[in-house]
Amino acid sequence: MTSAPRIRIRTRMSGRDIDEENRVSSSLELLFDLTFVVAVAQIAVQLARTITAGTALTDGVGPYLMVFFAIWWAWLNFTWFASAYDTDDLPYRLATMVQMGGVLVLAAGVQSAFDKQQYLGITLGYFIMRVGLVGQWVRAGIENPDGRRTAFRYAGAITIVQLGWIARLLLPPELGALSFIVLALADVSVPLWAERTGLTPWHPHHIAERYGLFTIILLGESVSAVTIAVQKALDLSGVSVSLVVVALGGLVLLFGLWWLYFLEPAGDGLASHRSRSFLWGYGHYALFAAIAAIGAALEVAVEAGTSGNGTPEAGAVEAGTIEAGTHAAISPPIVGYALAIPVALFFVLLYLLHAAIEEQVATRPLALAVAAATVLLVPLGAPFYGVPMTIVLIALVTSALTATSIVDNVRRAARGAQ
Repeated sequence: MTSAPRIRIRTRMSGRDIDEENRVSSSLELLFDLTFVVAVAQIAVQLARTITAGTALTDGVGPYLMVFFAIWWAWLNFTWFASAYDTDDLPYRLATMVQMGGVLVLAAGVQSAFDKQQYLGITLGYFIMRVGLVGQWVRAGIENPDGRRTAFRYAGAITIVQLGWIARLLLPPELGALSFIVLALADVSVPLWAERTGLTPWHPHHIAERYGLFTIILLGESVSAVTIAVQKALDLSGVSVSLVVVALGGLVLLFGLWWLYFLEPAGDGLASHRSRSFLWGYGHYALFAAIAAIGAALEVAVEAGTSGNGTPEAGAVEAGTIEAGTHAAISPPIVGYALAIPVALFFVLLYLLHAAIEEQVATRPLALAVAAATVLLVPLGAPFYGVPMTIVLIALVTSALTATSIVDNVRRAARGAQ
């Protein structure tokens, strides 16, 4: 009979082995990721509302990108720190719990950020997350002499930038976008500056797995959005051909995106090109934001595609996450582009990120470029064939790209085996 493992009360924090075999995500990391499901769901709902209201460009995209930055950057910082210094002892777990609490506070402030451009809740949640992270870096600096200077540089720089985020609350609203850009650039510059004195010992295959898991979370949120929209459509009008077409098209699209992302594991590339890790890791901000936006667009597309006139019906928005009174007469092409633009971005960014760390990318750039251009052309015909067929065509383009990439990889493997 084997005894259950006991938690370690305290373990000296030191850098982990970057060549550790079978390094996988811990159960604590998986629990930490679950808190981000709530935050991502909140911003997807709010973005969907602005798309439905026809105000995405003026009132939706800006707040969406700002709030998503806070979510992504907090997740990224925890992930890379954990890859290097995870001790899984009592102080580490408690500090992680503090950061999880910050994520939940941030999620609670999402609606105010979209509706009123008030970022107090977002800033408070971000502050709580950063307090937990600074404590971790201070501990790493004290207990790990080899990385002490780098750890203290992290702790000091994060604290200074965080003071800037708090001071931002006192600025007039017209400086909101500019101040965000300045502070976001300062935040992403912290690792570039801190690690000039030495790179933290992160594990390449562990990092690749962690990014893959966050991708699945974002795709899962898209599945959830489609499910909710389909359920509302069933409650209002029952099963219809349009509903079945839209649901299947959304499923095929998300499955294709998943297949494309995991077609080429990034662990070996990161191990071979550690110096390019910043480009790969930072570039995922745009890729992750595009995936989350696909979920919001699919929710709107399902409702528009099953309403019969290309716009969500009042009853549909009353029953679900998109509130009544916020919808406007959005045309089928606008609904189509709300989906096509993030899908096309996904194609382009997927190649660029892999090209940063791989000598030969699994998906050919010409195929990706053609697929992205085709997807952007599909919504032009939406007035003639409607929103359901728009979703199906985008899904078919994605499927064709996936199939082409699979065939290419099989041929390359066969040539390499000869």
